[in-house]
Amino acid sequence: MASMRDIKRRKESVQSTQQITKAMKLVATVKLQKARGKAESNKPYFNMLYETICSILAMTKNVNHRYLQETDNSKKAVIVITSNRGLAGGYNSNIVKLITGGDFSKEDYIYAVGKKGIEGLARKGYNIHKDYSEVINSPLFSDATQITKELLTQYSMGEIGEIYIAYTNFKNTVTQEPKLVKLLPLSEDDFEEREVDDKLLMNFEPTPEEVLDLVVPKYMSNIIFGAFLESVASENGARMQAMDSATNNAEDMIGSLSLKYNRARQSAITQELTEIIAGADAIS
Repeated sequence: MASMRDIKRRKESVQSTQQITKAMKLVATVKLQKARGKAESNKPYFNMLYETICSILAMTKNVNHRYLQETDNSKKAVIVITSNRGLAGGYNSNIVKLITGGDFSKEDYIYAVGKKGIEGLARKGYNIHKDYSEVINSPLFSDATQITKELLTQYSMGEIGEIYIAYTNFKNTVTQEPKLVKLLPLSEDDFEEREVDDKLLMNFEPTPEEVLDLVVPKYMSNIIFGAFLESVASENGARMQAMDSATNNAEDMIGSLSLKYNRARQSAITQELTEIIAGADAIS
């Protein structure tokens, strides 16, 4: 049985850890509120772009454009968004599993946003083509635009045939869902979930092809930026839950250690009294 000194030290260590997890939970809560606000403010712009793309695909069935055509190149590029820090439950590992359990080969290009994703995928032999880990610390729309330009350049040159993005969609503070979204080539099948107004954007000026040239890069940039914001909110939500669970577990451990300490103390007192009584009997 552990001594009272060992139990006391262990209890103090757990109490110290509990204070840290409480502080981390509060920090994650504040960051989550800010991230949710940014994600919500981005949705109206995204919704309009989404409806524009839906309208173009619905009204122009026979448009011949490079962003709509399947290619013979089987190589894929995927933007993988994770965090630069751990202690967020399964937030990072769920994204890594999404990639490793999907249809991606180790030769595909990984555009990694977040060091934890790089660590997880590099260990499994995946090709980390570019590292944008610093972007996730404070995401900007210009960062999404830069990544979009590079991806579209590779796509236009035929280096890659498909573009995807893997991120965590924020539903609420308890639920965060890993998602994989295909960005290019565009297909009507990718837009089936939303009902489109047939009267929306009936005419395109000058041509649907030129409209696509302008709208698709903005659409991609906004999806990537929106994924950044959703991922930041999800990360802080997951970390808040993880730290809350850790705090509760620490509370349980403190209670258990207190009980052990009291038992050890009671045992020591009983033993001391027994020794005193036995000594007194020996003297008499």
